[in-house]
Amino acid sequence: MDAQQQIETYINSQPEPKRIDMQALHKRILQALPGCKLWFEDGKNSEGKVVSNPNAGYGSYTIKYADGKTREFFQIGLSANTTGISVYVLGIPDKTYLAQTYGKELGKASVTGYCIKFKSLKDINVDVLENAIQDGVKITGGN
Repeated sequence: MDAQQQIETYINSQPEPKRIDMQALHKRILQALPGCKLWFEDGKNSEGKVVSNPNAGYGSYTIKYADGKTREFFQIGLSANTTGISVYVLGIPDKTYLAQTYGKELGKASVTGYCIKFKSLKDINVDVLENAIQDGVKITGGN
């Protein structure tokens, strides 16, 4: 199964109304980042133990480690959580940037260093979320 199929299976496994919101976000992210690389992380480590929620991933950027090694990873993540939905905007060096730039305009959302968490799409300004996503991709210089 390719990443697109894995993402669709994951989203379709969510209960209503979360499934409808995630389908809408998936479509919106694909429109905002046309031609981006798709990823699916199942949340399991190398031993098959669940260590995080599954994530649909979009785009790619290179993570540079202190030892000089690099790793390709997704820039934008979409994940269901126990209370709603999380959107991850990864790779922004300033961990206060998202909250300072978009926090007040997003609506009922919790914004941390790289995570925007909300209960449902009706609680947030989706246009502002899309701007944050596109801005994050520009900042990291990825695609």
